[in-house]
Amino acid sequence: MTTSVTQILEELADREAIRECLYRYSRGVDRLDADMIRSAYWPDAIDTHLDFKGNAEQFIAWAFPIMRGMDQTMHMIGNVLMTIRGASADVESYFYGYHRVTIDGRKADVIGSGRYLDRFERRGDEWRIAERLVMTDWFREYPDSADWAKGLFGQRIDLGSRHPDDPSYVRLRLR
Repeated sequence: MTTSVTQILEELADREAIRECLYRYSRGVDRLDADMIRSAYWPDAIDTHLDFKGNAEQFIAWAFPIMRGMDQTMHMIGNVLMTIRGASADVESYFYGYHRVTIDGRKADVIGSGRYLDRFERRGDEWRIAERLVMTDWFREYPDSADWAKGLFGQRIDLGSRHPDDPSYVRLRLR
């Protein structure tokens, strides 16, 4: 399957809006920013995510208690392929998620990767997720994590935090 340069050029704004929506979702999950997550889904969207299935509000209610139990998370999006058909788009996005967790009193790292299989819809002038299926393709659980108290290469570092305490909420005006 290939997409012509002419077609990509005609779809460029739509493609970028879809990518931005994927990035808003990742930021919202990592920062525990419910409004950012809401901005990625239509209110009637359905997300099938591990053993969860429901709308965005239900997803937030399910995911946030789990995510709050983690010290840090980071979700990266890559390899985005999409086919746009008018006001609908089929989008496959690879993800890589890093999670620092506590298991039996010990810090451990869990890394998972897979794909978001999304159906996006454009309503008015905005693209959002209408339906999502999360496919896990690979994961790894490490029995430990780095000693972050010593900092990076022995230098003190300030770690990112969650909404609204992360410095990005003061320094940047992201939607």
